[in-house]
Amino acid sequence: MKMSKLAKPLVLMTALSMFLAACGGGNSSSGSAGQASGGNADDSSKPVKITFLNSKGQIQAAAEEAAKTFTAANPNITVEVLTVASGQSPFERASVLYASGNPATLNMLDAGDIVKFKDKALDLSSEAWVKDLAQPNQLDGKTLAFPFAVEGYGLVYNKKILDKVAGGTFDPSTINTTSALEELFKKIEADGTAPLIIGSMPWSLGNHFLPIAYASQPKGDVSAFLSGLKTGEVKLASNAPFNGLIDTLEMMKKYNKGKNDPLVVTADDIAAAVAKGEVAVTFNGNWMISQLDSVQPKGEYGFMPVPISNTADDKNNASIPVGATKQIFIDKSVATEAQQEAAKKFLNWIVYEAAGQDFLVNKASILPAFKNIKLEPTDSLAKSIKTYMNADKTLPFAANYIPGDHSKMIGASMQKYLGGQSDRAGLVAEIEGYWKNVK
Repeated sequence: MKMSKLAKPLVLMTALSMFLAACGGGNSSSGSAGQASGGNADDSSKPVKITFLNSKGQIQAAAEEAAKTFTAANPNITVEVLTVASGQSPFERASVLYASGNPATLNMLDAGDIVKFKDKALDLSSEAWVKDLAQPNQLDGKTLAFPFAVEGYGLVYNKKILDKVAGGTFDPSTINTTSALEELFKKIEADGTAPLIIGSMPWSLGNHFLPIAYASQPKGDVSAFLSGLKTGEVKLASNAPFNGLIDTLEMMKKYNKGKNDPLVVTADDIAAAVAKGEVAVTFNGNWMISQLDSVQPKGEYGFMPVPISNTADDKNNASIPVGATKQIFIDKSVATEAQQEAAKKFLNWIVYEAAGQDFLVNKASILPAFKNIKLEPTDSLAKSIKTYMNADKTLPFAANYIPGDHSKMIGASMQKYLGGQSDRAGLVAEIEGYWKNVK
């Protein structure tokens, strides 16, 4: 099955009303018989414990606090929040738990991995929140996963620095070519600030940066393009979006603050450098806002697209990838019926209860995938994403279409290129070789 049968990435390109439209959801009940949506605990129920595998490390503290808040409203249900170890993918963590015979009740995975667990996922098609989704989220005609987060990424910039360089309010739409981006870097450098820092994380390079090329193909059909890579019909050496993206990366390498030892630059390094104003720009997503805020709580940031050409009217140069990335499925293979019902209740609590919505939007800084949630994002990166969504300037979140090992395998290939340990021909060979072996 092609990944596209999982809900298309929630590239929400309509007006802001997609998230603000009233739906009458209120505090409605779950679609499951006798399952309330949240706050009124049934004290006569037997105690039940469920586990929640959280694969967004930056919201771990918020998730643990949300679990306590939920239990306070539902004393018969205890929620334990599990983590994914550093260097381990969510798919690997879930696989290990299943192999041990003790999987999590609620499993948060990258969207592209849900298909691998579809036989273990409970059918959630009758849940109340399905009707409140901004976009369908189906696999094999069923809703098997709960879309937890709408996310986007691109070039994150420190607004204070770029406003100073611009001599007023910086307009990211003026950076619409690779050449324009380089001119901006030169101005920042002349002003006395390091223009750019590039993180070496394989998930960033492999699952986010490179897939911009997948999403920027002429027809925007990610599945068709990846199918061509699998069959060998697509030749990256002659593919314009791919070469344009790598041209931009090659230019970025010249201005990289960490260019002397690029493979040691971590996610914490880039967040600290941008938040402190030591560096103006980095490549990352809105998920880094908690790291930025921990360094500089009053900082303001925005997104610029990563240009892939010197054609000023190329829509790809004006758009950022946006999609429903993290998805949660409920285990049906080991979890008891009571645990499954408790897990459903937890998901409904997130969508319909004020405390759950507060956790999602305010505490975890998540853009919700549900049109009934009226809370506005408070952080600057989430606001920037909504600006692109409202202007219909988004690309497919291509990471939702790729296998779980793409991050590790292609991330390693991109690291070698970033570190000067391979050239473009070597990178092409490794990417094409990877896709020809994907089943």
